[in-house]
Amino acid sequence: MNIEPLLDALDPGGRRPGPGRRAPQQITELQGRLREAETHLDHLAITRKTVTALVDRLPTQAASPDLPEHPDYPRILAVFNETTGPLRARDVCEVLDHERLPKNIEGTRAKLKRLVKLEILDEVSTGSFTRRQ
Repeated sequence: MNIEPLLDALDPGGRRPGPGRRAPQQITELQGRLREAETHLDHLAITRKTVTALVDRLPTQAASPDLPEHPDYPRILAVFNETTGPLRARDVCEVLDHERLPKNIEGTRAKLKRLVKLEILDEVSTGSFTRRQ
C-alpha cells in the first residue's frame, strides 16, 4: 500500500519533503553530529592524559588498615581533622548532611563508638568524641 498520496493529502501546502530531498539534510545533520562526537572524544582523550599525568603528583594517603569499608568512615575522620573540640553524633550528622533523624544519629553514634574501639577516636565524656592525639 502506497501512503504517499495520503500524506500529500494531509499536507496540502506541499511542505513535507520527499524522500529524495530529505536524504541530503539527514546526511548533513549526521555529519555534524559525528564531528561533535569526535570533538568530544578528543577532549576526553586530553582529559585522560592530564589526569594520568597528575596522578603521580598526588600525595599518597596512608589509609588506616583497621578502618571499616563504609563510605562514612573517611568522611567522619575528615570532620574530626577539621575541628578542634569534641563533637557529638548529632553534630557529625549535620556536617555529613544526614537528616537529623534518630536512626541516622544512632547509626553515626555506632560508627563513632567503633572508631573509639579501633583507637582512632576518644570518647572524652558520654556522647562527646574527639580525634585521638
